[in-house]
Amino acid sequence: MTDNGKLAHLGFVQGAVNRMAGDSFLVKGWSVTLVTAIVALAAKGGGPCLILVAYPPTVVFWLLDAHFLRLERLYRKLYDTVRMKQAEDIDFSMDTSVFDREVASFRATMFSRTLVWFHGILLVFITGALVIAMTV
Repeated sequence: MTDNGKLAHLGFVQGAVNRMAGDSFLVKGWSVTLVTAIVALAAKGGGPCLILVAYPPTVVFWLLDAHFLRLERLYRKLYDTVRMKQAEDIDFSMDTSVFDREVASFRATMFSRTLVWFHGILLVFITGALVIAMTV
């Protein structure tokens, strides 16, 4: 195999990394949009009960974000492995299961600093809106 094969394989892996990062970005955007819309509807007369509806999708988006972040980390590990291989050893495998023990678990990824800050702030915002709605 030539170096072109190695570059192609790296391109495939980088494409997967980019998709996971893009999906994570979209999940964050949808999460903020949905929470804002629900709180705005509640403020227009929907009442405090409507704000409670914002909790489940926020948690689901958090789970999705953790999934995409973990996949991104697995593909980054694959990229690094392919980068170090000789051109003749390239097999175009996209299997990341060999890195499961080397990359943080789903739970650890979910409670990583960046995800806790982002989704935690949304949960605090929802709770604050609920408290304000109940006192008005």
